[in-house]
Amino acid sequence: MTATIKHATLASAIWRHNHDASGAARAVILAVLGSALLTLSAQIKIPLGITPVPLTMQTFVVLAVGFALGWRLAATSVLLYLAQGAIGLPVFAAGGGVAVLLGPSGGYLFGFVIAAAVCGRLAENGWDRHAASTFAAMFIGNVIIYACGLLHLGVLLGWDKPILQFGLYPFLLGDLLKIGLAMVALPAAWKVVNKSAKH
Repeated sequence: MTATIKHATLASAIWRHNHDASGAARAVILAVLGSALLTLSAQIKIPLGITPVPLTMQTFVVLAVGFALGWRLAATSVLLYLAQGAIGLPVFAAGGGVAVLLGPSGGYLFGFVIAAAVCGRLAENGWDRHAASTFAAMFIGNVIIYACGLLHLGVLLGWDKPILQFGLYPFLLGDLLKIGLAMVALPAAWKVVNKSAKH
């Protein structure tokens, strides 16, 4: 098995394993690492003032976790992150607790699970190997997050409120920059992995 196998994810290419107890330990370690990265990314935030949802690095990290881990491990990692927040650990941008999951950011947080799984599945089919397909996968992931977030905001705040001004427009520029970063970083990471596999 080589690092260039068609359906390998970055994690499986970097950390090759057999399907035994060590593989199970690897899965646990990667899921915990993914949730830790989400926690850190939530603390990189810019309060925008015009919206109850802060601008963070989480959309980039959640989709990157999907690309790196594949759909099963990525979804598990995000669910672990949400569970940590639900029991009160301050892992969210707004702290911790069930109230955060039910608040303005809740739809986006639950959307993370679906988006990470979808991007993970796309990565398993090679969408993170090239800039154009990485852009498409990141776009799809962002649409999923926004759809879940805006739906929740509409239900929570009322559809008579300017939902798009609260939950979409302030984040578009930042997410375009994150997509640009992913378009460079992911194909570059694969080039390094594939080059190292040949030595």
